[in-house]
Amino acid sequence: MIDFARDKYRKLRKIYHKFKLYRSVNWTKTIYFNFKKFPFSTARKLPVFFYGKVYFQSIKGEIIIKGPIKTAMIGYGQHFESAVKSKGTAELLLHGKLVFNGYAHIGKDVFLFVGKNAYCEFGNMSCLGSDVKLVCTNKIVIGDWSGIGYESQIIDTNSHPMKNTITGEHYPMTGPICIGSYNAFSNRVSIMPNTKTPNYCVIASNTVCNKDYTSLGSNILIGGIPAKLLKNNYSRDWEIEREFLIKHKVVNL
Repeated sequence: MIDFARDKYRKLRKIYHKFKLYRSVNWTKTIYFNFKKFPFSTARKLPVFFYGKVYFQSIKGEIIIKGPIKTAMIGYGQHFESAVKSKGTAELLLHGKLVFNGYAHIGKDVFLFVGKNAYCEFGNMSCLGSDVKLVCTNKIVIGDWSGIGYESQIIDTNSHPMKNTITGEHYPMTGPICIGSYNAFSNRVSIMPNTKTPNYCVIASNTVCNKDYTSLGSNILIGGIPAKLLKNNYSRDWEIEREFLIKHKVVNL
């Protein structure tokens, strides 16, 4: 009798969870985007879900999903953090190429900009936390299982021409960004042009990253303004967290 009651309770919880999920999806934007950007065979599976309010500035660019296509494998405006309220400020501007190598999770109120002729790539199970601003005018690559913490910014351009006031030489406006796999960026991190991180890297809160850190090796903690090595032999415990992240981020319908 007790086992029967438990099974019934689990089934009711599952139904309730799906009901809440369906209510949170922005079906108008979800259906419009998928059938606008993908061939019918892909679009009918609705691989990209939009949640809550999101504004499409432009979606003229190209979007590619590599690997088996699954429903809701990419979530934009997805709730996976403690805070549940959204400001309704999410925006997408896509002129260049946006590539997903599997599942990806984009939090609430994210501004995602991929400029003309720019290339932006998300690894499998990569993540942008809420209030993140990603501005790609050249090239940004985020590795597998790497997450950018809330209120961070990842920007591959200085946005304005800068020069040496003595020589008159202009400094490059843009520089590619390459984030390694299994990276854990804390909140309010600024990832600037020419940043390159190794695999298995942890980045402390309020850090500014602006160069190639791969020579420091893997399993490191970096932090500061600008970032420097803080600790060796330091890593998020991915063996413990992998199943936890799949459970809480991958949407199963």
